[in-house]
Amino acid sequence: MARISGVDIPKQKRGVISLTYIYGVGKSLAKKVLTLANVDENKKVNQWNDDEISRIRAEVSKLTIEGELRSETQLNIKRLMDIGSYRGIRHRTGLPLRGQKTKNNSRTRKGKRKTVANKKKVTK
Repeated sequence: MARISGVDIPKQKRGVISLTYIYGVGKSLAKKVLTLANVDENKKVNQWNDDEISRIRAEVSKLTIEGELRSETQLNIKRLMDIGSYRGIRHRTGLPLRGQKTKNNSRTRKGKRKTVANKKKVTK
């Protein structure tokens, strides 16, 4: 199993797909990295030689990925919350940020449904 920037990437998959296991690397960026490293993108990871792996590592090390990217994202969210922007408030309350309706959907952000009991009617 090849190890690139602290992540074990699967051997049996194509290079493009296996590089997407690294946080912050999608398909298009993986293709770009492989072309810059002069490695065939359809080649499987177990067919890479040591020279190709070292070239890929060199290209990936130039990127902002994994822990550095996660902390940068968290700092951006914290900044929004600190300045009290609309997006920051939505982050704080755990609601959708980008204008979605919340009456029926948005269960992913709001979490599991919390049932609220009905008010009892007063009998005369």
